[in-house]
Amino acid sequence: MHGHQARTRFGQNFLADPHYVQRIVDAVNPQPGDNVVEIGPGLAALTGGLIARAGHITAVEIDRDLAARLRESFTPAQLTLHEADALDFDFGVLGDRLRVVGNLPYNISSPLLFHLAARDTQLRDLHVMLQKEVVARMTAAPGTADYGRLTVMLQAKFRIVRLFVVPPGAFRPAPKVESAVARLIPLHGDK
Repeated sequence: MHGHQARTRFGQNFLADPHYVQRIVDAVNPQPGDNVVEIGPGLAALTGGLIARAGHITAVEIDRDLAARLRESFTPAQLTLHEADALDFDFGVLGDRLRVVGNLPYNISSPLLFHLAARDTQLRDLHVMLQKEVVARMTAAPGTADYGRLTVMLQAKFRIVRLFVVPPGAFRPAPKVESAVARLIPLHGDK
C-alpha cells in the first residue's frame, strides 16, 4: 500500500498481485500510439505496464493524494493525468479510438459503464475489472437469472467477453468478493 490508507468512499481496493497485473496488461496489449485511458490508476499497478507498452497513457484519478504520487512517479511524456471523478469526466475531450482500462470501483461500476457506453462511437475497446457477479450480468444470455437491465443496456452497444477471474487475495485490502476482467468491444464497428 506504500503508506496509502485505502478510502472506502472511493471504493479503493488496489490490485497488488504481479501475476494478475501482467495478465491484464497482456489482455489489453497496448501498442505505441494507442489512445489508452486508465480509470482510477490508484497505486499504479497497471499504469507502469501500460506505459511500458504504449509509451504514453492518459489517466483519470479522483483521489488527490494518489494523483500527487502519480505525478511524482511518471513524467508528462509518459502520463497525462486528469484529477477528476470519472463519473463526471467528459471522455469526449480525449479523442477517438479510446482504449479504456480500469479496476473500477464496485460501488459505481454500473453508472460508470453507462457513462462510457454513451461514448461508444469513440471507443475502440474497454478492459475493466469488476465484481464477478456484475460481469455475469453483463454477459448473461436472455432467459437466465443474471439477465437484466445492465445486460440489455450494454449488450445493445458492446460485444462482451469475460476473460478471467481475479481472487480477493490479489488486492490490498482484499475485497469480500471475487472479481473478473471483461473485454467490451463496441458493436458500431460491426455494422
